Order: sequence, then C-alpha cells, then structure tokens
Amino acid sequence: MDFLITSLLNVDEACSLRLSLESEEQFWLDGRLTAGRHAAEVKRNRQLSPDCPAATKAAQFVKDALCANQLIKTYGLIKKVHGVMFSRCDPGDGYGLHVDNPFTKQGRRDLSFTLFLSDPSQYQGGALRIQGLQDSSEHRLLPGQVILYPSSSLHAVDSVNWGRRIVCVGWIESHVKSSEDRALLFNLECGARGLLARHGRSDELDLIYQSYSNAVRRLAD
Repeated sequence: MDFLITSLLNVDEACSLRLSLESEEQFWLDGRLTAGRHAAEVKRNRQLSPDCPAATKAAQFVKDALCANQLIKTYGLIKKVHGVMFSRCDPGDGYGLHVDNPFTKQGRRDLSFTLFLSDPSQYQGGALRIQGLQDSSEHRLLPGQVILYPSSSLHAVDSVNWGRRIVCVGWIESHVKSSEDRALLFNLECGARGLLARHGRSDELDLIYQSYSNAVRRLAD
C-alpha cells in the first residue's frame, strides 16, 4: 500500500486548531456542495466555508507545515499544495467509496492528504479506508498526524457512530506525476540519507546523490 503517515502538528497545535474551527458554527456547510455528481451521492459531511476567516488562516497554517516538513517534501516532491479544507462528520455522516477528480482549477491532484484533528477517543467509526488491489487499510490517527496517499486511490470515510470527527483534507500537485516514480525517488533519497548518517560523506555517495538529482530532472514534468 502506497501511503505515508507522519506527525505534522503537535497535539496542542491540533487541538487548538480544532477548537478554533469548531466554534465557527455558521460557516459549516453541506459537503455535497463541493462534490462531483457521482461523489455527492455518497457524501454526508459538513465543510467549513472558504469565506470563513478562521478557515483561511488555518489552511495557510497547514500548507506552511506541509511544505516545511522534510519527510513530506521528500515523499511528495511538492510543487503546490491546494484545495485545503476542513471536514466535519457527526453521527450518521461518512463518505462512501470514491476517487478524487484528477484536476481542479487550482491544480492537478497527485496526492491526497488527511490531517486528523480530533482525538480518536472523541468519536467512534469514521476511519479513513484506502482500497488496495485485494484489501483495504483503515486509519484513525492521533491529533496532528497526517496521511498522504495517491489521489488515484479508491477511498472512503466510514460512518461516524457517535461523537464528532474533524479533519483537514487537501491535495498536492507533485513535480513528479507518477506515484511509481515518486516511490522510486523516495526510496533512493531515504537510502542515501541513511548512508550519510551512518558513514558520512563519500565519493560513492556523491554518485548516488548525482543519480537522484538527475533522475528527478528526467522524471519531473
């Protein structure tokens, strides 16, 4: 399964962000307003209006955190973070199996991300489910943890049974379109960083970094 899970915010940052957004009750709109025709049939949630000043400020905070995280930059080869929004699921809400549209007016969708803001003890159900070839993985992460996965994946949010699930979702346009190519480059750079940390700089390692840089040049759009 091709996905990355890592900590993006600390728990205090995530909880503070959640509380500031949760209080903007008048700005939480029907999530079907931003869904395509087929997705709208399986989507039941609320999304914070982009006209909400708190949402704009929070979205920029998340964008900056993503672009500053070295592991995420290595994994995603970020060209642009876009479409950042905040989603709320109350009891009975969820989002059936769907695939994200490949393009929006803001950019191409190569990677999707979900940043969890609610503690999993505050709600039941609501797992993010990513469908693989033969099975699926389910994720209910701690506040501040983020999962990134190819936007081409079928995925769903299981119905919330009780409590409230608040997350931040969005998309990344990568310099490298292919998920297979990004995985190759990610493994190559992580391996090189591990060798550097263990053995220090060497002429051989310089050749690996040269190959990595030139592979990025060749595979990038």
